[in-house]
Parts: sequence; structure tokens; C-alpha cells
Amino acid sequence: MSNVPGGRRALALLLSLNLLCYLDRYILAAVEPEIRAAFFAADDPAAMAKTGSLATAFLVSYMVLAPIFGWLADRFSRWRLMAFGVAVWSLATLGSGWAGTFGFLLLARIFVGAGEAAYGPASPTILADLFPIQKRGIVLAWFFAAIPVGSALGYIFGGVVAGWHGWRAPFHYAFFPGLILAGLCLFFKDPRPVRPAAYRQAGFSDYAALLRIPSFVFNVGAQTAMTFAIGGMSFWAPAYFHGTRGQPDLAQINLIFGGITAVAGLTATLFGGWLGDRLRERIPGAYLVVSAGGMLVAFPCTLAMLFAPFPLAWVLCFFAIFFLFMNIGPANTAIANVTSPAVRSTAFALNIFVIHALGDAISPPLIGAIADRSSLTAGFVVVSLAMLVAGLLWLFGSRFLRRDEEKIELQPGPG
Repeated sequence: MSNVPGGRRALALLLSLNLLCYLDRYILAAVEPEIRAAFFAADDPAAMAKTGSLATAFLVSYMVLAPIFGWLADRFSRWRLMAFGVAVWSLATLGSGWAGTFGFLLLARIFVGAGEAAYGPASPTILADLFPIQKRGIVLAWFFAAIPVGSALGYIFGGVVAGWHGWRAPFHYAFFPGLILAGLCLFFKDPRPVRPAAYRQAGFSDYAALLRIPSFVFNVGAQTAMTFAIGGMSFWAPAYFHGTRGQPDLAQINLIFGGITAVAGLTATLFGGWLGDRLRERIPGAYLVVSAGGMLVAFPCTLAMLFAPFPLAWVLCFFAIFFLFMNIGPANTAIANVTSPAVRSTAFALNIFVIHALGDAISPPLIGAIADRSSLTAGFVVVSLAMLVAGLLWLFGSRFLRRDEEKIELQPGPG
């Protein structure tokens, strides 16, 4: 699958890291009801907004530091930066389990975000360097398949282990594989020279030029709207099914919802990447057309899930998640294809900053605040409207994608 030696090994390691990254994020969502009970009184009217701020604290540090690490990744060894970041987030995950106060837990989640900021912008750019443009869709789909699968494992692992040993235990156990994977990063060589000679050093004008790539701007806008919806709803999903919909067993909810997320998310991410590659030569802007189509179907499925009785609600949940995740591979492939190698890490970092600053840094506490005053169902309905916005933005952006790709293909150096 790779034209560069070591491509498959690099993909395997980066996929493992991405799985662990999302597992750690969604352990927190799985045990949120227990954390709320541990730190706040049952009659605290703002308890859900406060626990929602744990997601925001992580995301603020992640998005603020991602552009800095993206700039560093364009200039220095990406594997060493990632080794540093993975070690930091693993230690902070351990600290999450040790937290004796809510303030300490908040600080630990901030450091988890800092560690992931060193990893997030660099990892997809390594794969973009290792694999040709004709295969990037399916390769990045495999990489980003870790998002639904890792998230699902977080729900399942967090729910099961917390049921056995309490909410702190899942954070303790997630610490060890992180340190092992951080060490493995040091044995890989960056496929791009540390100071690339194939293309000139990027300057401010090159970074500013990212904002003049129409497909990139529409793509980032669409991913922001999508992240606003999916980030908020995924954080509150266990609490929603447990409290609002009256499903009694929290561990069973995490198991069912995690299983649905894993199967639907994995198949959808791989299908979306395959479909984008398959249609690329036939339909201009295929990657963004596929993303738009999935999102526009996901919206009515999500609304129907919120009001359907069980077990039909679980079936609709499967379809909502499937169509939500169809965009992950194609949308990120589009970013790689329209940006030059000299600024590619920064482009991904800018995407990370915007989608989280205006997306899921806002939606979890917003849903929590709406739930404190009304219900989680009302909060979910409000944020789900962003799915429509995402679908329309991808449709508009698809008109420019092929032209923007051709501009990069004409540049010298690896594209």
C-alpha cells in the first residue's frame, strides 16, 4: 500500500496511538456520572455544566497549543515531538485517576490536551508523506477510523472497569500503553528531512495563503460545525441514555453505545475513505461531496433517535453514527491534498484550533447548561442543527476542491 519503506509500520503505530488518544478522551465521558456524584452535591443546579467544563479544559489547551506544535512539526522531527506529547498525555491520564479534587482533575485534563497537541498536527502529515495521493483517502481513513473505535473502546473500557474498580481505575490502566507507544516513536525516522531541501522554508505569507484556499476554508468550517454537534452529543451520550431515556444500567449503556459506535464508526470511516478515492476521478470535489452526503443524512437519523422508543432508538443511533463518520477520512484527505508539504502540519494544526475553539469546546458545557434548565434532549436538538450547516458548507466547498488540488500537484517536491 505504501511507496515508501516503513509505511505500513508507521500506519500501524500511528493508528495505535490514535486509538489510545480517543480511548482516553471517552473514558471521561463514560464515567462522567460517577465523577459528578463524587465531586458535587446531588442538588447542585450547575453540576452538569461543571463536569462539561472538563471537556472544554482539555480542548482549550489542545487547540491553543496545536498551532505551536504544528509550526514545530513543519521544522523538526515529528516522531520526537509525538514521543514527547504521548508521554505527557499518558502521565496526565494517570493524574486524572489520582485527582482528589475537581480542580486537580481539571488541571490533569489540561495537560492531556497539551500532550495531544504535540501529536495531533504531525501524525496525519507523516502518512501524507509516506503514501501517494491516489491512496491517501483509504490510508487516512484507516488512521482516522481510530476516532470511532477508540471512542467506543473508551466507553466500553471506562464503563466496565469503573463498574469493577471505581471511576479512577480506567485512567490508571490507560497510562501504561501510552508510555510504551511513546518509546516506540523514538525508533522511527521522519520520512521528510528535518530541514527539507525539496521545497523552500515556509514563511508568513505561506501560512496566510492557507486562508485563500477556498476548499480548505469551507472544509474547516464544515468540520467545525460537525465537531460542535458530535463532540457535545458524544460527551453526554451515556448520561442521556441513562438519565433522560431511563436506561437503568450505566455499564450496559456504555457497552451498547460503545459497540454501536465501534461498528458503525469503523465501517463508515473506511467506506467514506474508499468511496472518496473511488469517485475522485469521476466527480470533482468527491471527498467533500461524500462528506456532505453523509452529514445531511445523519441529521434526520439523529432527530429520529431522540424521540423513538427503545430498542428502535438504538437502531437509529447506529445509522446516525454511521453517516456522521463517513466524512472523517475524506475531509482530512482533502486538507492534505490542498496544502503544500512545507505548511501541511500547520494546516492540520489550524484546523484543530478552529474546529475545537468554535466546536466541541463550546457544545459540552452548552448542552449541560441547557440540560440544567430543561433536558438533555433539548440540548441535543439544539446542537444537532449544526449537522445541516456542515453538510451545506461541504457542498459549497466541493466546487473548489479539484482546482485547489491541481495547484498543489503542480508544485515541486512531494505533494
